[in-house]
Amino acid sequence: MNLQLAFLVGYSILLIVLGLAIGRAVKTTGVFFVAGRQLGPALLFATLLAANIGAGSTVGAAGLGYRDGLSAWWWVGSAGIGSLLLAFWIGPKIWRVAASHDLRTVGDFLELRYGPSVRGIVATLLWFGTLAILAGQLIAVAFILNVVAGVPKYAGCIIGGVVMTTYFTAGGLLTSAWVNAVQIVVLLVGFGVALPMSLAAAGGWSAVLATDAATAPGYLSFWHGGGSGWIFAAMIVPAFIVSPGILQKVYGARDERAIRIGVAANGMVLLLFACIPPLLGMIARVHHPDLANHELALATVLVHELPLAVGTLGLAAVFSAEVSSCDAILFMLSTSLSQDLYRRFVNPRARDARVLQVARFAAVGGGVLGVALAIVIPTVILALTAFYSVLSVSLFVPIVAGLHSRRAGTLEALAAIGAGIAALAAVHLATDGRGFGVWTPALIALVVSGLGFAVLLLVRLVWTESPISRRVR
Repeated sequence: MNLQLAFLVGYSILLIVLGLAIGRAVKTTGVFFVAGRQLGPALLFATLLAANIGAGSTVGAAGLGYRDGLSAWWWVGSAGIGSLLLAFWIGPKIWRVAASHDLRTVGDFLELRYGPSVRGIVATLLWFGTLAILAGQLIAVAFILNVVAGVPKYAGCIIGGVVMTTYFTAGGLLTSAWVNAVQIVVLLVGFGVALPMSLAAAGGWSAVLATDAATAPGYLSFWHGGGSGWIFAAMIVPAFIVSPGILQKVYGARDERAIRIGVAANGMVLLLFACIPPLLGMIARVHHPDLANHELALATVLVHELPLAVGTLGLAAVFSAEVSSCDAILFMLSTSLSQDLYRRFVNPRARDARVLQVARFAAVGGGVLGVALAIVIPTVILALTAFYSVLSVSLFVPIVAGLHSRRAGTLEALAAIGAGIAALAAVHLATDGRGFGVWTPALIALVVSGLGFAVLLLVRLVWTESPISRRVR
């Protein structure tokens, strides 16, 4: 076992022990799901940032930087924009509703606003869709372990799955929040040290500008280059406003002030952090212009182009990012299945202890399925793109409209979900996922979802006010 692998193994054991120790105090679903609604600004900031900086934000974004250049900023930058909108717009509004009605999941809100059918459809849809983003995180862990020690992809996926499932299952959101606080320190310090030293090792910015890639159209453009650019915003910004895992962390805040400070600080850090992985990817291209897989760029530069101690710290930072995002995804899977499906539709009379047990079983089952999916999906970005698209299209319109309009009901929400998912599938199949220029499948589907909601609401309101409707009533 080499030193870097030994360090990652030791770090993993530390996370597991910490999670199990905190998890001993978790005895109720209120603590497991929403941490007793006691998260202050600092813990909320840490658990959100740790969840939001994951495989896509590190391995994926560095790979996009290697391939497309500066415009890869928009992959993580869009998450920062979405987080700021959440902090000052949707977050405080939905927290007030959650606190007053003791809501614990996004499904609870959807049922309160639209009824059980919307809750069931969205919970089922997202439970399977969320497995894709879990697979993306595990693929990134496997890539890191492959570069460090030649660990096969399947074995790397299993190792990552065991680590994050063990410590999350112990204590849910409370465990995640405290473990994430440790992870975020390692993550920010590791990347903060790795970037300047990697740039110096490459010969400075002038060496990056001297690569063949720098002469390619759009490689040095901030707005658009290759397959990256501002077009990511249509898919990612809405997802980071309405993601169930993120909103349920917001539910755990102790007050609205904690949301505005904690979530906004997370958004500001994401906007700054968005520069780092693309630059590391571009630096990797100076040394390794012919990587067979561009998503190996980050691990390659950390292992081969930095002093052992610095590279190992950087690897720990990346490993922290992937594992912390995994637990956020397990949070969505376990709470959705136990609260939104099991307690609501299977066993409404289930006691709290039974629901907690189901949540833990769901986390283990989600971890196993995520590992299986990660073994067959080839890249991180492919997995995350599928998740973000489905998430934005199915949830954005119902949640935002539900917070701002009292006149819309079940039919409008179902119309938004159905029209959006149908449009997403149709455009993706018709264009092989490319869309029509700036009109990506996700953007088109989001517009269609909004139109479906608005048209049905208008028709219903017109019918309600019509003379025929009055005579029928």
